[in-house]
Amino acid sequence: MSVMEVYENRPRKLWVRILIFCVLLAAVWWSSNGISFNGIAQKGAEVASGIFHGLTHPDLKIMFGTTTEDVPFLIAQTIAIALLGTVIGGIVAIPISFLASTNVVPKGIAYLFRAVILLIRTIPSLVWALVWIRVTGPGAFCGVITQSVCSIGMISKMYITAIEDLDTGILESLDACGCTTFQKIRCGILPQLSASFISTIIYRFDINLKDATTLGIVGAGGIGASMLMAINSRRWAMVGSFLWALIVLVIIIEYFSTRIRARLAHGRQ
Repeated sequence: MSVMEVYENRPRKLWVRILIFCVLLAAVWWSSNGISFNGIAQKGAEVASGIFHGLTHPDLKIMFGTTTEDVPFLIAQTIAIALLGTVIGGIVAIPISFLASTNVVPKGIAYLFRAVILLIRTIPSLVWALVWIRVTGPGAFCGVITQSVCSIGMISKMYITAIEDLDTGILESLDACGCTTFQKIRCGILPQLSASFISTIIYRFDINLKDATTLGIVGAGGIGASMLMAINSRRWAMVGSFLWALIVLVIIIEYFSTRIRARLAHGRQ
């Protein structure tokens, strides 16, 4: 059969495309009706102008200070919150992920643990922070607990995908050789999962580092609380210092995390 014959016999689904386009158009029209733009408020313009002024005129004193209210300490605290939250969440997610994998445990148990993971992922991190603040009080510890719980939800989901993609042929070969359970885990499971697990943890740390700033706004420690106070008091030079520190930090973390994950996934330098 020639190329032209195959082209002429292609499925005719123009009506499906038209229907999809009409549905999308109706959804956009319905969504736009619920949004009204009343212009930029005077206070909003003032805040935007102040932030721009702060970015061009940052407060160098707090940017390089050594007190607990200066940028270096707050950035270090933000990194510590994200790091501890990621490590704790990544470790706790390992047994949960195995218990939620259908190729490891019976489906009934797996679906039960998947429901728990789904419940964790459904609740936003800000809501988790507000809940834990009532338990632990405001501070960095609340941020660590919040990020640990939120990390379990996402990391477990990605762990499950890796576990269910295991090459069972390797395990069968090791079993045929008379290997013990520990030897099968050591030589058959961990080599297949280690790269995927480490890549997932690094990716989640990148997310947690950015979320730690947002969580600080509600009192969960880090640089977010100080930045919010500076914005409310209109100390734009301080705001500029905080923003520059966050920009540089995110760029550095993004660069190194991308390189490490690429090397783990593809062996690239």
